[in-house]
Amino acid sequence: MANTKSAAKRARQTLRRTAINKRNLTAVKNQLKNVRDALKGGSKDGAKAAAATFYSTIDKAVKAGRLHRNAAARHKSRLSSALAKLA
Repeated sequence: MANTKSAAKRARQTLRRTAINKRNLTAVKNQLKNVRDALKGGSKDGAKAAAATFYSTIDKAVKAGRLHRNAAARHKSRLSSALAKLA
């Protein structure tokens, strides 16, 4: 338990921010899972649509500081090469 008002406020802020970060990272993971499922399905159009959504989601996570830009670049690179193999 916090001993001061400011420490209590920081604890509340941390809880709120943790929830937001968790929600955003869960969205990134779910989008990645959707893309991988589309790739396994073999549908090129479905995979491209899922990839576009994933790119948008991951770029927003990077912009908000929820995900490191190199990690995002790695995911995007691997996904684009998988899409190229599907073609």
